Amino acid sequence: MTRGFLFDLDGTLVDSERETAEAMARALLKGQEIVVEQYDKDFIIGRSWVAIYESLRERYPQMTWSRDEIILATSKMRDEVFDDHGITVLPGAREVLQWTARHPRALVTGSSRIEVMQVLPRIGPEANFDVIFAAEDVPRSKPHPDGYHAAIEKLALRPEHCLVVEDSVNGIAAGREAGCLVVAVRAGNFGGWDQSNAHVVIDTLVELTPALVEGLFASYGAGPG
Repeated sequence: MTRGFLFDLDGTLVDSERETAEAMARALLKGQEIVVEQYDKDFIIGRSWVAIYESLRERYPQMTWSRDEIILATSKMRDEVFDDHGITVLPGAREVLQWTARHPRALVTGSSRIEVMQVLPRIGPEANFDVIFAAEDVPRSKPHPDGYHAAIEKLALRPEHCLVVEDSVNGIAAGREAGCLVVAVRAGNFGGWDQSNAHVVIDTLVELTPALVEGLFASYGAGPG
């Protein structure tokens, strides 16, 4: 039986949400003369651009940008912020991406595709996925399972043979709803999300080993890989 691995990006593999928040604030100030509040920066953590844009549109009715326009403006500013501050690859991420490379693998994220392609090269060559589903690729964002359903179908796998790796409460809910096993990682959970709905919670991706994965599948009925 083939195992599939479905990874979230921000808060799971990298810590770039705070850089995104800063980039969004700079973009709105420069392009719309809007000074966002700390609430708006904090709201980004663990949420997709669908939810972020809806919140901004409600809080700042004077904003004229479309969702695509704010994503593009933010992505341009992110390069500037990354140059200023760099990007943090979370502990164990590169190692997990190395050993899971022999399995079918997808990235399912609430970030835009532009943002994804900014971040993955900064992780390294191991951040190469068979399938990527970003915010604009699905009709509904997490906690809806649309992205995970699409990735599982594209990989031609069964949900019960897939492991989702997440950090946020919405991501965990989406993975569970999709019928997958879900591992939650504490290291990037800067939003303080409740992770108790995951099948197992680990401190860092260093703990996500082949032995742990096989033990999880055995415990929850998927059988040996």
